Amino acid sequence: MSPYRQFSIEEWAELGLSTPQPLSEQELAELRGINERVSLEEVQQVYLPISRLLSFHVASLQQLWLGTRQYLGTSADKVPFIIGVAGSVAVGKSTVSRVLQSLLKRWPEHPKVDVISTDGFLHPTKVLEERNLMHRKGFPESFDRAALLSFLGAVKSGAMGSKAPVYSHLRYDIVPDQFITVNQPDILIVEGLNVLQTGEPKAGEQQVFVSDYFDFSVYIDAAEDNIEQWYIDRFLTLRQTVFNQPNAYFSHYANLNEDEAKTTAANIWRTINAVNLAENIEPSKERAKLILRKGIDHKIDCVQLRKL
Repeated sequence: MSPYRQFSIEEWAELGLSTPQPLSEQELAELRGINERVSLEEVQQVYLPISRLLSFHVASLQQLWLGTRQYLGTSADKVPFIIGVAGSVAVGKSTVSRVLQSLLKRWPEHPKVDVISTDGFLHPTKVLEERNLMHRKGFPESFDRAALLSFLGAVKSGAMGSKAPVYSHLRYDIVPDQFITVNQPDILIVEGLNVLQTGEPKAGEQQVFVSDYFDFSVYIDAAEDNIEQWYIDRFLTLRQTVFNQPNAYFSHYANLNEDEAKTTAANIWRTINAVNLAENIEPSKERAKLILRKGIDHKIDCVQLRKL
């Protein structure tokens, strides 16, 4: 007996047949990540039904908030609905988050939708170097967990002006004195590698997890061989683009030939990203309420929804 109900793409697509396609090809092109191939057809078949499902959840929570406020006789403001999006490096979390943001903000019940990445809560490079953790970047211990929990706690309490640090993939570091300010959105999407992980509780210590603040969670799943190939393909693309910029942290990779670049990327994958996936990310998969399974072509080919 599985806690999930599984849908083929054909079955899932039927849920969105009555919903008009709100995105144009130009709008979708701006949402795609590097080497991502999400199409308007996939938006119609997969993402529109998800956005409608999430809209139901948001409306339900808003109704609960209203009823509770009336029952308690309080005047508290409603708090954001928080969605967690988890999955491996190179699996497409950012694209999924941006597409969902674009769709969700078109529903009149929740027009204000923000997205933040937990990359902004990585410790700065200087701190990681001092702690000998540069080779563990992306692992749970490389994040400023206290700062992330403090941010989510403020957002979930309805605070104004909650600030998330900005991460630069060009610099491979936190950008000093730059922040994304979150002001009481209707929905906040939080995407990151380990957002569903709980870790080992310490004896005698109460422990709060990032996922405790989530009202809904999504895991982007794929076969490891496919994710590795996507990672290598992305590395090759970055070698010809971002790595060529003089202030890029990985500018030394720009001069690799294609075979050298493939070998380097495969080694990084096996020694860092594959280990993090096996130890920390994939074990948290079944904590998600929705699992989106991708095939070799990067297209979602199966949807699993946790039974209520």
